[in-house]
Amino acid sequence: MTMLSSAKLGKAVLGAALTALTFAATVSSAHADDYPSQPIKLIVPFAAGGGNDGIARLLGQLLSDGLKQPVVVENRPGAGGKLGVEQGLRATPDGYTLTLISNSYSVNPSLYKLPFDPVEDMTPIGMIARAPFFVSVNPSVPVDSLGDLVALAKKKPGGLTYASSGTGGISHLAMEAFLKTAGITMIHVPYKGSAPALTDTVSGQVNAMLTTAGSTLPYREDKRLKVLAVTLPQRVSSAPDIPTVREAGVPYDVTVWYGIVAPKGVPPQVQAKLNAAINAAVVKPEMADRLKATGEEAAPGSPQAFRDQIVKEIALWGNVVREAGVTVN
Repeated sequence: MTMLSSAKLGKAVLGAALTALTFAATVSSAHADDYPSQPIKLIVPFAAGGGNDGIARLLGQLLSDGLKQPVVVENRPGAGGKLGVEQGLRATPDGYTLTLISNSYSVNPSLYKLPFDPVEDMTPIGMIARAPFFVSVNPSVPVDSLGDLVALAKKKPGGLTYASSGTGGISHLAMEAFLKTAGITMIHVPYKGSAPALTDTVSGQVNAMLTTAGSTLPYREDKRLKVLAVTLPQRVSSAPDIPTVREAGVPYDVTVWYGIVAPKGVPPQVQAKLNAAINAAVVKPEMADRLKATGEEAAPGSPQAFRDQIVKEIALWGNVVREAGVTVN
């Protein structure tokens, strides 16, 4: 039997490896061209019945229509959303497992030791929607504008309180960023959820809160909340008379958003198909009406723009967490 030289053997092994890689790439491309050929799972890392869940279920219906395959929403709550996100990102990167995320995805790396990299271990698909916070105060607070609130807080350092949905949550960190930018202080009163926080703000137990449009505008209409400013760079169509924070001279804006990610390694053709389907779904009348009812708006865009938003906010919230000394159990 003739023995191969080490050089020839090395070339043979390398050739076999390249052939295998070429075959795998061809098979992957063929599967991507046929995508989707089976049902798609959309993981919502929160319990059923919440705002995230409602958006995901409507989006799932619209994607089912557009992609001609069922999109099954699966709720996997736990650990503040981290559990469901981890399960989604650990799935096979074939485009058949998607995960809904929100701002907390960009906040969590600064608060917890995560078992995944929030940028490198995911494939961005696209943003679904965005919405503002509103700077709201109880009517007993003697202010009529955001400028008045800043002046009052400077006059009485630490004399005002604000509610949040919980320590380390987006409403907490967004308010801390505002206070830092405005050069004022308030006492943080954390709650276990936005509903009890809003209840105590409306009742006057707490002075102020960053509220969302869906919960804010009804209380504004019956004068149980004063809404001083909106946190977007421009005024919102649902309440065009409410000025922006920047109009009060505070260079600050924050957007609440929702989007879709997939595991790292999803083929580019599949990523592009999913992005196009989501962009088409979010501007359909059914979704537009659903978003408008809660003060949100569709946010179609590219995967790269969504990735850039996540990277930007990881740095932003990391700075806020460090400067405010925020820790969680």
